[in-house]
Amino acid sequence: MSIRLLIVDDQELVRTGFRLFLETQDDLEVVGEARDGEEAIELAHDLRPDVILMDIRMPRMDGVEATARLTASRLTPPPRVLVLTTFDLDEYVFGALRAGAAGFLLKDAPRERLVEAIRVVYAGEALLSPSITRRLVEDFAARTDPLEPSAALLEELTPREREVLVLVARGLSNGEIAKRLVVTEATVKSHVGSLLMKLGLRDRVQAVVFAYEHGIVVAGDPS
Repeated sequence: MSIRLLIVDDQELVRTGFRLFLETQDDLEVVGEARDGEEAIELAHDLRPDVILMDIRMPRMDGVEATARLTASRLTPPPRVLVLTTFDLDEYVFGALRAGAAGFLLKDAPRERLVEAIRVVYAGEALLSPSITRRLVEDFAARTDPLEPSAALLEELTPREREVLVLVARGLSNGEIAKRLVVTEATVKSHVGSLLMKLGLRDRVQAVVFAYEHGIVVAGDPS
């Protein structure tokens, strides 16, 4: 079964380039292309893609608003949004993550990385391991006053779940967390699932945003 893709970018050459490469992969199928956020929403309802490759800066409706509307829509199952950008420290990208994007990737990333990213977000994971994601979140968080964490929510977490939350917010993958804590990846995945449920969060991206916004992790503090 192929992963159904919708490519959203205001540049036709970019869309064509992505399509030509992605359709060489046996498990990927490009079902449509959109020139802006408005068209992306329309096509998402008509074509029901599994993953949407979303540009950020587009006319009429940008990728942030389109992502927010798509993740809040009644599409079942909701499409996973992978943001593609040319800017590695772009506050628009952070806005898209807050809006529900499953992750982001630079447009000049190796082609193999793009394919890997699509498969990762399709599988329900968030694309948070690249160091660029840590820089993005920390740069934004350093200029934002943290919110007071909800004591009731945090008390729901076990000490180990809180520890895992901090490591997730630092951008570590399940494998990296497992090595750090000397446990199995399955155990880490279980902790992540539990803390997401207790905090009412959708995925790892929202967990990162939550941790930084509430001061659980402080930008620039390695402790």
